[in-house]
Amino acid sequence: MQLSVRNVNERIFKEFRAQAIKEGLDVGIAVNMAMELWVEKEKGKKKSFLELEPVDWGRGTEKASKEIDKTLYGD
Repeated sequence: MQLSVRNVNERIFKEFRAQAIKEGLDVGIAVNMAMELWVEKEKGKKKSFLELEPVDWGRGTEKASKEIDKTLYGD
């Protein structure tokens, strides 16, 4: 497969290409390896606590947190 990619940072690509050559790899194989690593990393990525969004559990659950605390820890 032949592929053209826009908006590639020239400096980064030159470093990438140089490293691939240094490792004895075809640039296409190195690109495949990099893409595979990135995809696998994103698949396993867990959300940061700071990225969590609040959830509305619906009417009647406004005090759920306090009720759970009471159940777990007592009065």
